[in-house]
Amino acid sequence: MKGLVIKNTGSWYTVLTDDGDTIDCKIKGKFRLKGIRSTNPVAVGDRVSLSLPPSSDGGFSATTDQRTAGGVFITEIEDRRNYVIRKSSNLSKQSHILAANVDQVFLIVTVNYPETSTTFIDRFLASAEAYRIPVVLIFNKTDLLSPEELHYQEMMMTLYDNIGYQCVAISAKELEEERGERKEERVKLEELLKDKITLFSGNSGVGKSTLLNKLIPGVELRTAEISDAHNTGMHTTTFSEMLRLPFGGWAIDTPGIKGFGTFDMEPEELSGYFREIFHFSKDCRFSNCTHTHEPGCAVLKAVEEHYIAQSRYQSYLSMLEDKEESKYREAF
Repeated sequence: MKGLVIKNTGSWYTVLTDDGDTIDCKIKGKFRLKGIRSTNPVAVGDRVSLSLPPSSDGGFSATTDQRTAGGVFITEIEDRRNYVIRKSSNLSKQSHILAANVDQVFLIVTVNYPETSTTFIDRFLASAEAYRIPVVLIFNKTDLLSPEELHYQEMMMTLYDNIGYQCVAISAKELEEERGERKEERVKLEELLKDKITLFSGNSGVGKSTLLNKLIPGVELRTAEISDAHNTGMHTTTFSEMLRLPFGGWAIDTPGIKGFGTFDMEPEELSGYFREIFHFSKDCRFSNCTHTHEPGCAVLKAVEEHYIAQSRYQSYLSMLEDKEESKYREAF
């Protein structure tokens, strides 16, 4: 029997079978021995094969008792077309797969309450570029921003829009219909999400659960207030889950993350994951230019002439330094 993993609690997986049933499963220990350096070898969005216990009539079944007793196992993972991966927060040699087989990512960011750093955004974008996954930047909580903060948000949106990333500014709390008509922001989001599998990700506290609650009536995901003392978000989502969108498609809800440690990226490949750096690197004097000190480096010239944003270049440099074992260990 085959199916789609729609929920991962860390110890159990819920699979939507091709027959339309949902079954709670565990994984065989051998998945942990296949050289998959991941804290979660099976991810939400994976297509899998199941091993069901034999029934009394010689066929196979999965009763409630058998499910809770761990009688159904995931025995095989089909090849993934892509996945979003980051370095594990507590095991530097291992990875954590956020989701597999996605069409796009909605990266929810906030200029404040809490502040999403450009370093976090750039690291996430570079990882998505590595697996050719489109990312839409959703700038949330516009209703809370001061005029100065709104101006800064416009500058950020212009920066990423010029690089080629679609940006949308919203207030998740204000997506309700007005006089029976859907708000323009909501219409835009639904158009982008319709009939696609979309991973929702971002720092804790950026309003991801609030946004999903507005888009999927009745889902009632938990939300929490921002910590006044540190202007940081608190985890409310504790597991990953696929949610069916009422207008077509799936949303993958994942726990909020503090930072984004990149995994298995070679230094010589990194410039290819920054679109504007890759564009200018074609004119460098040396084909193996690292864009840090070499003479005739077109990237360094573009940074000096402000064709490449200083924040993006600093993010590139920080990722080059990730080979240092301790760097960003506490920032995941």
